[in-house]
Amino acid sequence: MNPLELKKRIETLGAGTSVEVMDLTGTLDHYQVIVVSPSFEGKLMIAQHRMVMATVQPEIDSGELHALTMKTFTPEAYRKLTGGDPA
Repeated sequence: MNPLELKKRIETLGAGTSVEVMDLTGTLDHYQVIVVSPSFEGKLMIAQHRMVMATVQPEIDSGELHALTMKTFTPEAYRKLTGGDPA
């Protein structure tokens, strides 16, 4: 799964979702993502992570995607942390 495919897949969480993807090893199967989404409003972090994982579960099951680390934020939480809007 290439970085653009991963980004597009996670963006299916809903309108206003922003995703930053980093390939950690250069092998296209170990990624770190930062996801900012209004869809996370009112959800615990574990629920947010499960939502992201659900978007790529087939690739995880097949082994195409081996590792995915993530940081998830609501837009408000991201602004408080960084002082700005997601890219």
